[in-house]
Amino acid sequence: MELYERGENAYIKAYGRYDTILEKGEGVYVYDTKGQKYLDFYAGIGVNSLGHCYPKYIEKLEKQLHTLNHVSNYFYTPVSIEAAEAVVKATKLDAVFFCNSGAEATEGALKLARKYYYLKHGNADSEIISFNHSFHGRTTGSVKLTGNPHYQEAFGPLIEGVKYGTLNDLNSVEALINDKTAAIIVEPVQGEGGVNPCNKEFLQGLRKLCDANDIVLILDEVQCGMGRTGTIMTYFQYDIMPDIVCLAKGLGCGVPVGAFVANKKVAKAMEPGDHGSTYGGNPFVCSAVKAVFEIIEEENLIAHVQQISQYLIKQLDGVVEEFDMVDSHRGLGLMQGLVINGSAKPIVKGLLDEGVIVVTAGENVVRMLPPFIINEAHVDEYIDKLKNVLKNLK
Repeated sequence: MELYERGENAYIKAYGRYDTILEKGEGVYVYDTKGQKYLDFYAGIGVNSLGHCYPKYIEKLEKQLHTLNHVSNYFYTPVSIEAAEAVVKATKLDAVFFCNSGAEATEGALKLARKYYYLKHGNADSEIISFNHSFHGRTTGSVKLTGNPHYQEAFGPLIEGVKYGTLNDLNSVEALINDKTAAIIVEPVQGEGGVNPCNKEFLQGLRKLCDANDIVLILDEVQCGMGRTGTIMTYFQYDIMPDIVCLAKGLGCGVPVGAFVANKKVAKAMEPGDHGSTYGGNPFVCSAVKAVFEIIEEENLIAHVQQISQYLIKQLDGVVEEFDMVDSHRGLGLMQGLVINGSAKPIVKGLLDEGVIVVTAGENVVRMLPPFIINEAHVDEYIDKLKNVLKNLK
């Protein structure tokens, strides 16, 4: 039996998988079981910021495996404290909770915001404002926050008290606020929804609304955080601070780890027993978090993201100008979307055939989340193959 068929037999069909089977990776490339080489311009949904098999990363994690892999959260470990301090420093917030994924980070943030509301009002009747076309995860709590009925319709009844505003429309949010509003959750750049950045006035307006009504502002930076958009946290580009930020993906660069981070005002609402995670923040994953922050600083990768993203954006400008089927591009830093007049799926499939990995965001956007370590030659390789695909689709 072929390897792909074995996978089809063994797995629950929760993913629409390609028949390409990836076996190994090095730098910005991955290789399938037939030896075919692919330029990875998606980085495992924005996870592998350091690319594949980054030597310093492997060295730091391997050292931890020889020391301590897992203990319960009844105990601190040196590396877990150092990782927590690194997250607090990077976010400029006050306290962190480690979990295992972005969806879990969303769940924890939701619970923390609702606990803050409960202590203030004495009632467990809070409401949350999210946004149309948002994506916050697929657990039964986070999927309700995800503003797309397609992800929800088969899994009800879901949590109550969630309303949806329109991104970059402050009036739509104001109309939803009432005395029961506990939190507003928003992605500074919507990922799954089409690589849609918030404008500065909108995000600053949300902050003002939350301040005026004592509402918790939750920023979901699971995909756009950790340096991807050109600052370690995207919200620094908007000159605001959240009450809670959700992180994952690039936080561990391949090791399953997520986190929600809060300011003192909100963090103090959570007490022992309110939340937990058996694996969350164990020594091994914390060694990955610590390593990621160290490498980003040692290699000056944020400055590189700023520089190389400008080169990528310039090349994408040329693609928009040359091809009528390409309407525009949008995004921040190394989180870019190419907006297609029509379906993006044939372009994604064509690029895979050309040896490049990207995916869609919505129906008509080609989403690019390349590793931070790409250089101009990698961008040129991508653009050349993209143009080949677009020419063949004319």
